[in-house]
Amino acid sequence: MNQQSNFSVAPDLSIIFVNYNTKELLCNCIKSILSESEGFSYEIIVVDNHSSEQAKEEIVGMHNCITWIDMGYNAGFARANNAAIRKAKGSNLLLLNTDTLIKDNAIGKALQLFENDLDYAACGVQLLNTDNSLQISGAHTVTGGLNTLLSLPYLGDWVRSIGKIIGKKPPSIESVEYKTDVDWIVGAFIMTRKSAVEKAGLLDEDFFMYSEEIEWCSRLKKEGKLCLYGEPKVIHFGGGSSKSFYSTNNWNNGKILWNKKGLQIMLSNLLRSRKEFGLLWLIIIDLFYCLEIPFFITGLMLDHIFNFKKRKFLFEHFRGYTINILKLQAYLPRMIFNKPYFYKVK
Repeated sequence: MNQQSNFSVAPDLSIIFVNYNTKELLCNCIKSILSESEGFSYEIIVVDNHSSEQAKEEIVGMHNCITWIDMGYNAGFARANNAAIRKAKGSNLLLLNTDTLIKDNAIGKALQLFENDLDYAACGVQLLNTDNSLQISGAHTVTGGLNTLLSLPYLGDWVRSIGKIIGKKPPSIESVEYKTDVDWIVGAFIMTRKSAVEKAGLLDEDFFMYSEEIEWCSRLKKEGKLCLYGEPKVIHFGGGSSKSFYSTNNWNNGKILWNKKGLQIMLSNLLRSRKEFGLLWLIIIDLFYCLEIPFFITGLMLDHIFNFKKRKFLFEHFRGYTINILKLQAYLPRMIFNKPYFYKVK
């Protein structure tokens, strides 16, 4: 094992965590790093988003390679990671979720592969569920972010059918070959070069949560290719922070668009479309969100009349979705003019 706190030279890697009430998960992940990492030097930076848990003393006391940053408020994913990136000493950076576990020197293996692939700006690894089944680890970009419409309760099926007719394959990458090129990497594990970030820029601080890593990857990709490595594997529980903030267990279900989390997902999707693809695509995606309202109520009524058992949507879901869409429109003027703003759902 090769780590230290006071580096006479820059460490090989700065491992960055964003913590929001995930003390137990964070402790377990750091323990797995300390026991399962070798062959490279590293520092660990933990950025705390104003957690209610008292975790600093215990976390920092785990090893002298650990640094703690207090944000003082819930800054979300982008701003918190940026705070750590600004202080990072490593020549490479790893954005790592607290709800992950490292095994078989996965970080060291990924770093070795990445350092040999000099034409790549960032990489990810094969993510696994707790039962070792495969998890989506990255994806290819769909123009305008149209794939985000697949989560719509009724129009989503129509969009999916059109995609099949024109022969478009699903963009998400679940099973990773030895090395698979992608357009963006799931934010649970993103390794990149500090030199690439200096050119591409930090994460966009208008984002609070969701889609920020996709927009960031679009800029990193201009500095070099992005890939997933199949052999290093990392367990990802999923939704460690969002479960606490949104009081939900449906961490991986982006189809639930009628609660607070759903509103944040749609808001971040729109913001990403605006920043990555421009004003026209922002309007198109928002139009589909609005069009879902009449489709939703019509579909619900037909399901009720003909007693279809296939769907599990309720009228309270329609009500929540409609309220969310109305709230969403309030953000549109600022987004249209691309004004800096912290797009965090209240």
